[in-house]
Order: sequence, then structure tokens, then C-alpha cells
Amino acid sequence: QLQLVESGGGLVQLGGSLTLSCAAPGSTLDDYVIGWFRQAPGKEREGGSCITSSAGSQIKYADSVKDRFTISRDNGKNTVYLQMNSLKPEDTAVYYCAAYRPMVPSMCVIHSYLFDYWGQGTQVTVSS
Repeated sequence: QLQLVESGGGLVQLGGSLTLSCAAPGSTLDDYVIGWFRQAPGKEREGGSCITSSAGSQIKYADSVKDRFTISRDNGKNTVYLQMNSLKPEDTAVYYCAAYRPMVPSMCVIHSYLFDYWGQGTQVTVSS
């Protein structure tokens, strides 16, 4: 059972930056696609970004975060990051990292139904 732990959330002002981390204590993330999702109060969960397993090199972003957020993985630290810049109040949400083993290592898809493992979430609040 893969356990995911997010960290790095917090309160930031409009235009600020935060970096979220997703780790898997006791396991390796090398073979998993990792995605970042978010859910704001009263709204459905929204996919933001995904990165392929170590065997691939594809990265995808939702339009709402493209050009502001950057996903990356550090295999040596067994951690996936989400660098968030130019934050807006509408980015306020609980952010989740999630993982699945891909059938095709070179691809990732930001559809929540594909992801088998989820972290507990970390709150990001952007004040205006």
C-alpha cells in the first residue's frame, strides 16, 4: 500500500509562491505517475498537473495552472514537487497528490479515476 504525504501548504498573499512536496515514506515513487489535484470548498475536485514515472518524461498541466505551476520529481529524494507562482485567491483549496502505476510509462493523464493512491491533502490559502 503506497502512502503519500503532502507538505508545504500555508497562507500566502496574492502573487506569492509556495512549493508543495509529495513524499512516500518507505516506498519508491519511481514507477508511479504522480498527479496534483485540488478541491476548493463547495467545488468539485480539479486536476492540476501530472508527471510520468521515472521511465517517461511527459508532464501535463490544466489550463487553470499552466504557466504558473511547475511539477517536478527528485528521484534521489523520492519526492515530487509542485512549484506554484503568481498565486491567486481562486487557487485557494486543499491540494492532494495522488499516484497510479501506468500501463504506458511514457504517458500521464490528469483524470482522478485513474489514481489509486491519495495523500491526506495540504491547505493552500491565498489572500487578496
